[in-house]
Amino acid sequence: MTDPAPERTPVLALEGVSKSFGAVRALRDVSLELYAGEAHALAGENGAGKSTLIKTLAGVHRPDAGTVLLDGTPVVFHGPADARDAGVAVIYQEPTLFPDLSIAENIFVGRQPRRSFGRVDHKAVREATAALFRRLGVDLDPEQPARGLSIADQQLVEIAKALSFDARVLIMDEPTAALTGSEVARLFGVVRALREAGAAVLFISHRLEEVFALCQRVTTLRDGAWVASEPVAGLGEDDLVRRMVGRDLDELYPKQDAAVGDVALRVRRLTREGVFTDVSFEVRHGEIVGLAGLVGAGRSEVARAVFGVDRWDAGAAEVDGRPLKPGAPSLAMAAGLALVPEDRRAQGLVMDMSIERNINLTGLRTTARAGLMNRGAERSRALDWAVRLQVKYARLADMVGTLSGGNQQKVVLAKWLATDPRVLIVDEPTRGIDVGTKAEVHRLLSQLAADGVAVLMISSDLPEILGMADRVLVMHEGRLTADIPRERATEETVMAAATGRARSAA
Repeated sequence: MTDPAPERTPVLALEGVSKSFGAVRALRDVSLELYAGEAHALAGENGAGKSTLIKTLAGVHRPDAGTVLLDGTPVVFHGPADARDAGVAVIYQEPTLFPDLSIAENIFVGRQPRRSFGRVDHKAVREATAALFRRLGVDLDPEQPARGLSIADQQLVEIAKALSFDARVLIMDEPTAALTGSEVARLFGVVRALREAGAAVLFISHRLEEVFALCQRVTTLRDGAWVASEPVAGLGEDDLVRRMVGRDLDELYPKQDAAVGDVALRVRRLTREGVFTDVSFEVRHGEIVGLAGLVGAGRSEVARAVFGVDRWDAGAAEVDGRPLKPGAPSLAMAAGLALVPEDRRAQGLVMDMSIERNINLTGLRTTARAGLMNRGAERSRALDWAVRLQVKYARLADMVGTLSGGNQQKVVLAKWLATDPRVLIVDEPTRGIDVGTKAEVHRLLSQLAADGVAVLMISSDLPEILGMADRVLVMHEGRLTADIPRERATEETVMAAATGRARSAA
């Protein structure tokens, strides 16, 4: 009779951890175990407590109750430096490198090897950096400046930095949100190599297919509480979604039938030299038109030009017959055009302002009297839209930066829907938000179309395009290559047009 296998001790663990911020309970009796050589997914809707859990592991927050254990021994991290010294590293969605320093200098900043008389040993820094990249199996020049690196390469630099600290636990927070397919594949190759070398990886992603492709175990949180920790093998996406949202998500793409009316947005031969050329299309009232294409195809640039954020060199655009002008967003807004931008944090919100003030940024004229803000009208308007879109918040006076990503996206939508638009352009409306909120956003867009709003939806998520669009416009290298009706839109037809292998005129 063989002896039972000895129980493994997790490298890092939480036992019964709780954390509150005022009246908001972010974590409630949460436990988690991370083992060497294993990739462990952390799943949950926005606001489920994932960010608070990550910051607790990273030493940013200290738990109000419960224990953090390192190799089975209770430990208290007094700050991020303590966690880093214990071998815990966090790779965030948006890396923070010094752009004017080289890659090698970024990795060893503040702790460069020294030669005699305290001089920095630049050769040793370069050689150590090159050794880290060989270990990761990537080809980057240690002397290349960080400025100009892609997000994918910046993340690899952050991973190399973590390895230079002898990190045993690597926490990756939405690392693939801004990456192309090939960049995701390269990142996954690096993560698998680290896992096989004995690192414990905690992986957070709203793309469930990535969880199943990379991870061996998954822990699910809901409303700050632990729901389950279980092997990924044998678990289906529907099972995981049910644990995340507490219900069956019957319809991720709730497309309603809508009466299609007259042309709302007409774009004719729009051209911006070096960016996009001869772009023409129409969007009708009651219609959702998807704008697809690979990263760099010019989709967002066309939207920004139509709205007036960027200038165009030739062509014309109009809303319900009212001509738009290049570089005139106020004219576009007056015509009934609204733009929800791709980067909600940098372009859609003022992060240091309150939720209330952000929602009212597009309605300052309607909430002001005699040039002074009417605080009552402002609060009433914000509260109305926060309730309509089911924004989860503690107080409207809280800074919008305290909200989860999905709730920030709802605030951006509220800000523009409050203008009662006739045409709504939404650029990557569900990027970085959880599956439950994604369904809510889709339901909202479908209802807007049913109410007669013309919707132009730009998305890199092909199932989203196919599930929600009445027609699919496709761009390739700055040109419109296809206009595909819903019944003929498939992954194959869209990707053929997106890669320049097929052209289908409108």
